[in-house]
Amino acid sequence: MIFHHFGAYVLLLKKVFKKPEKWRIYIKEIFHEMNEIGVGSISLIVIISTFIGAVMTLQIAFQLVSDLIPSTVIGQINRDSNILELGPTISALVLMGKVGSSISSQIGSMRVTEQIDALEIMGINAPGYLILPKVIAGVVMMPVLVVIAIFCAITGGLIGGALSGAVAPNDYIQGIQGGFNGFTIVVALAKAFIFGFVITTVPAYKGFNVRGGALEVGQAGTQAVVIGCITILVCDYIITALML
Repeated sequence: MIFHHFGAYVLLLKKVFKKPEKWRIYIKEIFHEMNEIGVGSISLIVIISTFIGAVMTLQIAFQLVSDLIPSTVIGQINRDSNILELGPTISALVLMGKVGSSISSQIGSMRVTEQIDALEIMGINAPGYLILPKVIAGVVMMPVLVVIAIFCAITGGLIGGALSGAVAPNDYIQGIQGGFNGFTIVVALAKAFIFGFVITTVPAYKGFNVRGGALEVGQAGTQAVVIGCITILVCDYIITALML
């Protein structure tokens, strides 16, 4: 069953990346999806990332109680944790729930109401027209959202540490600046690129292959989010193992 779905997923992607009939129409759709996926998710990413950064600072300070460990380490650990793991992965999981369910429901509704069949009868490449703009928007906007998430998480850590008294702002900033490895940003952006692809293609596959009615559309949305989240975690492990 797994290999059957994987094969069908690959065949769908083959249709998705066929040469578009008119790029002008696709570009309009791409900008629309960039607004839906990226701009529409900024507020959610900012709120979640800021609080995650603040909580991480408090938890790290709680665990590092030794006088032998300088408080600047708190900022350093928070920075690396958010860049390498929390920023990309938490953002992807949140967006899978928000964007993934929307994509699956949208395409699934078009399938059960026979709108996709109508597109194919008119000679339009339905997978390309419906899915390709979402994929391009996902892989473009996801790295942008991850950069915003990382910045907000580090800033949230500074605010949380200052308000709670867990770490002085000067010590936290010194920790952020000390021992920074630029390659961690490359790893985070690589994760964001792959996650953006998963967030758009997995729900699109589930929605495109819905059969039935409204009940099946809802079930496909739930399955898309669950499978997508598992796929993100697997990809997270593989990318981390290969790049670090």
